[in-house]
Amino acid sequence: MHDRRITVIGATGAVGREALAILAAAGHPASHVRAVASDRSIGAECAYGDDVITLDALDHDVASECDLALCCAGADVSRTWTPRFLAAGAAVVDNSSCFRADPDVPLVIPEVNGDVLDRSPRPRVVANPNCSTTLLLLAVDPLRRAFGVERIVVSTYQAVSGAGQAGIDEWRAQMRDVAAGRPPSPRTFPEPCVGNVFTHESTLDPTTGFTGEESKMIHEARRIWTDPHLALSPTCVRVPVERAHSQAVTVTLRTPTTVADARAALRHAPGLRLEDDARPPTPLRATGRDEVLVGRVRAAVPDEVDERGRTHTLSLWLSGDQLRKGAALNALQIAARMHDVARR
Repeated sequence: MHDRRITVIGATGAVGREALAILAAAGHPASHVRAVASDRSIGAECAYGDDVITLDALDHDVASECDLALCCAGADVSRTWTPRFLAAGAAVVDNSSCFRADPDVPLVIPEVNGDVLDRSPRPRVVANPNCSTTLLLLAVDPLRRAFGVERIVVSTYQAVSGAGQAGIDEWRAQMRDVAAGRPPSPRTFPEPCVGNVFTHESTLDPTTGFTGEESKMIHEARRIWTDPHLALSPTCVRVPVERAHSQAVTVTLRTPTTVADARAALRHAPGLRLEDDARPPTPLRATGRDEVLVGRVRAAVPDEVDERGRTHTLSLWLSGDQLRKGAALNALQIAARMHDVARR
């Protein structure tokens, strides 16, 4: 993919910066990368490996000189500019919520449903799922393939950087406030994020009782697995961690299995790292890693284990870097697969 001209839109945000770091580490030439940011950043420089890239404005020239647009800005930017990039002949991988519910736009985790990119006609715009959905399905999909899944109950422990650079800045400012003896002042979040845990800040639906983040996980998981009746019950919270989300997951299987067989399915799955139970996953160890860390795989209800050591219900714990596999890395993996398919 090194010959592709890639434009990163939202290059100064948390996900955009991560995308540039991944591209640079992969050796993608700086001459084939354009970084686009808001008007106040135009002309500024940002590091790109050992090189420096000047931040550009989002305009027609950028669209016309691009093979792949990686949209890491908000849904409004994606809604306005995706048609313009497509008209100019570029492909688009969108990291916003703009196209995730669009039935005409594939919603993709390459290790889970990447085969949809192989179908004809080949898609030219692909949506990146919500980070919590990606981490969950990457971990549970090997169990679904081996044993089938009837129900998932998941509680998320989401880092402040899931709210972007504004979330990181607020977390760091509040850490300084607390260290100086001042009360933390929330702006991005509805509650202080230092020394606190609170329900995800997305809008609560009074009819269902789910927040927007929780509803996204339900609808996106059903789309990706093409299972419109999947029983999924998420509870999403923010925790005082800067980076990497964690999840406590309980899965009800269609076919009972032993813990050993479940661990074997996870151990050999792409994109996962099965951790020893004596050293379970943590956000700190997951930060900066491409793999999602999975551990503490066990029978959810020990009394329900049969005489052959099998159970229908498993629990596990995971941690994953939501800025990498949950966002920028997954988007670039989508782009790489689109490129491979186009060259066949």
